[in-house]
Amino acid sequence: MFIYYILAAIIVAVDQFTKFLTVQNIDLYEIVEVIPNVLSWMYIQNDGAAWSILEGQMWFFYIITVIVIGVVIYYLQKYGKNSRLFSVALALILAGSIGNFIDRIRFEYVIDMVRLEVINFPIFNVADMSLSIGVFLMIIFVFIDERNEKKKH
Repeated sequence: MFIYYILAAIIVAVDQFTKFLTVQNIDLYEIVEVIPNVLSWMYIQNDGAAWSILEGQMWFFYIITVIVIGVVIYYLQKYGKNSRLFSVALALILAGSIGNFIDRIRFEYVIDMVRLEVINFPIFNVADMSLSIGVFLMIIFVFIDERNEKKKH
């Protein structure tokens, strides 16, 4: 069980380190091409969610994040031993939530920097990736679990 908290802590550390490097080395709104026309680094300050949805609604994000963190920890403690996939998904969701929560507490915005140029996708960070992958794995877990339940009956 403890390993999943370590995984979350490592992801939070990587998230915060990449944000630190971005702020120290790239000016706000500066674009640094990594792979031309595919991937670039662009430092932005996002006070909303993806595509700046709910811009400036910090209290909403504080409340939702505290609830999500509490629920994730509860489920990780109660059911984490039952499935590795479930536990990894929860650890990723926990890490992503904490990574962006740290930014919201410190700055009242989230530092984003990864920009995919091949699609119209919001600029994101390591915490966002962690959250997205965690939710995706949770969906896979639910389908697998549901399928296993149907086989039992």
